[in-house]
Amino acid sequence: MKLWDKGFSTDKKIDHFTVGNDRELDLHLAKYDVIASKAHAKMLGKIGLISPKETAELVKELDNIAARIEKGTFSIENSFEDMHSKIEYMLTLSLGDTGKKIHTARSRNDQVLVAMHLYLKDELTEIKAMTKSLFNLLLVKAQEHKDVMLPGYTHLQIAMPSSFGLWFSAYAESLIDDLYFIEAAYKVSDQNPLGSAAGYGSSFAIDRSFTTKEMGFETMKYNVVAAQMSRGKAEKATAFGIANIAATLSKMAMDICLYMSQNFDFISFPDELTTGSSIMPHKKNPDVFELVRGKCNKLQSIPNQLTLVINNLPSGYHRDLQLVKEIIVPAIQDMKACLEILTFSLKEIRVNDSILDDPKYDYLFSVDTLNELVQSGMPFRDAYKKMGMEINAGTFTPKRDIHHTHEGSLGNLCLKEIHDKMKKLN
Repeated sequence: MKLWDKGFSTDKKIDHFTVGNDRELDLHLAKYDVIASKAHAKMLGKIGLISPKETAELVKELDNIAARIEKGTFSIENSFEDMHSKIEYMLTLSLGDTGKKIHTARSRNDQVLVAMHLYLKDELTEIKAMTKSLFNLLLVKAQEHKDVMLPGYTHLQIAMPSSFGLWFSAYAESLIDDLYFIEAAYKVSDQNPLGSAAGYGSSFAIDRSFTTKEMGFETMKYNVVAAQMSRGKAEKATAFGIANIAATLSKMAMDICLYMSQNFDFISFPDELTTGSSIMPHKKNPDVFELVRGKCNKLQSIPNQLTLVINNLPSGYHRDLQLVKEIIVPAIQDMKACLEILTFSLKEIRVNDSILDDPKYDYLFSVDTLNELVQSGMPFRDAYKKMGMEINAGTFTPKRDIHHTHEGSLGNLCLKEIHDKMKKLN
C-alpha cells in the first residue's frame, strides 16, 4: 500500500530503490506518527470534518496501534512503503471508511516532518539526560581523586603538573558547552510543522494551534513553506549537538587509551572491561575506548553529511530529503551507545596515585620553581634564564610542594561552580 497509489503498479526495481531502508528506520518513528495522527484526528473532529464518533474511533484504534508499537509487535511488511501507509491500512482495516479519513488535510510530507520533530525532541532529551549522568560521574571522580597528581603535556612533551581532579572536571565542564548545542537543537525541533501539508498549506480551515498544544510543542512553525524547509534543518541542528558531545568523548577516549598503555600507566580498568589478544597473553586492550573514539569521530562527520544532502536544494519537497533519516537516526543511536558505555566503564576506573614519583617528571615543576624566584624579587626573564641553565647543567632541583590557588587551578577546582553552571541548563 502506498499513500500516493493511483491504481497502477511501480516497477519493483524503482520501488526498492525509492523505499530504501525506510521500513526499518520507521520502526523508530512509528510511535510519533501515531501521536501526531491522534492530534490530527482530534483536530479534524474539532473543526467538524469528521464526526465525534469517528474521532473517538480513530483515537481508540490509534491507541491500540501505539500499544502494539510499545510491545514491539508492530511491523512494516514489504507490501507497505513506510509506517504511514501501514498505520493508515490498519485504521482502514479496523474502521473502514473512517480509517480512510485520517489523511484529510495533511500530506505524507508534514507527517514525516512532525514525526521527526517529535522524535528529535525525545531523543535530545534522552541524550541530555545521559550526558548529565556522565557529567555527574566525572565530578564525583574529580572530587574523589582531586589530590592525585598527573603530568600535564603540551606537544606530547612533559609540561606542567596537573591532577586527576583537573582532568575529570575538565571533561565535565566541556560537556556543558556541548549541551548548549543540544539545547539549541531542541529549540529548533520544538516547533510544530503539522498543517503545512505538501509545503503550501491546505484549503481546509484546520486549527494548527490546537495540534501544537495537543502534541506539546512550544510553538508552531507558522509559515507553511518555512515548515517544509525545516526538513533537514532540525536534523542538522541535532547533528551539530551530537558532534560536539562526540568531540569531547573522542578526546577523552584518546586520553584513556594513552593513559592505559604501559608507557604511561596512569590508569587501569578491571579485566572484564578490557579485551585480550589471540596470541599475546599479557594484553589488556582498551577496545571499548577505541570504539568510542572511532564512533565519535564518525559522528563528527554527520553535520557535513547532512549539509551535502540538503545543500542548495530549492524550497519545496525533494526526494533527496528521504536520505536525511538514514543519516540522523543511526547517529542518535550511536551517540547514546557511546554515552552509556563510557559512563558504565568510568565507574570502574583505577588511578595510579604515585605517577610523579618517577624522576622523569621532575621537569614538570620547572615553572613553579621559576615562579618562586620571581616571587622573591628576581625579574622573570632572569629567573627563566637561570632555570634553563640549571636544567642544561643537570643541577635543577624541582620545587614539588606547589600551591595553586586561583579559580579552576590544581588547588581550587571550583567543582561546585561547575555543578551550578550545569544546573542552569533546563
